[in-house]
Amino acid sequence: MTRNLLLILSTFAASTFGQTFHASFDGGTGARIAKGDKHIYTAPNYKAQGEAKPGLLNPDIELAKGAGKKGDALRFKKKNEQAIFYKAEKNVAYREGNWTGTISYWLKLDPDKDLAPGFCDPIQVTDKAYNDSAIWNDFTKDEKPRHFRLGVFGSLKEWNPQDIAPDKNPKFNSRLVVVQKPPFTSDKWVHIAVTHTALGSGKGRARLYLNGQSMGETPEITEKFQWDMTKAAIRIGVGYVGLFDELSIFDRVLSDAAIAKLAK
Repeated sequence: MTRNLLLILSTFAASTFGQTFHASFDGGTGARIAKGDKHIYTAPNYKAQGEAKPGLLNPDIELAKGAGKKGDALRFKKKNEQAIFYKAEKNVAYREGNWTGTISYWLKLDPDKDLAPGFCDPIQVTDKAYNDSAIWNDFTKDEKPRHFRLGVFGSLKEWNPQDIAPDKNPKFNSRLVVVQKPPFTSDKWVHIAVTHTALGSGKGRARLYLNGQSMGETPEITEKFQWDMTKAAIRIGVGYVGLFDELSIFDRVLSDAAIAKLAK
């Protein structure tokens, strides 16, 4: 099958399933499907995101040939403390009043052996922080085995107006989906999917899937989601060590059957 035909087929599939972004990391870091900017960016940290330059500029992250779920993958060799991201504008079908979509990606690591101390967020989608109009997955820092979690938080001023720290705020943990014994190992890829429905409408929900199986749904998310699209980013590998591959974003909620197919 020719390269041009593969491109036509992938474009058709993207339009059929509402895919707005796909980074395969095969032969490069530029997204294969992108409604917006296809380039990856690097900045010293997320507070200095305005200083970002195009390209994968952290020497501790490499394009690992043949190491991916399919083809190549990103390998984070040491704890990543830089900002590595794609711009969210148009690549994420964000809508302030009724935002619905799906995030899909693959990880390969042993969290208890590979990760450095501290929290690790393999993905965050936000313009500000993890607790303010954000969707994220993380590995916890203290538990053995490390828990894997889904967090979805709208406007900080609405859900936590006093900005109480998570370890002192029961409301924070009650909003999470937590997998206490996740299936991550150093020799197997794990598929992660996050679906979210009607965020910002007052009746939002989000669900976490691992290897095609639902791990649970968040309580109702009532607060607004408000982004500055010039700052919104698809952040990858925050504090991460391990392999990362096949990042896709869709403008609709994929069905359980579709997510199961992605996981296979």
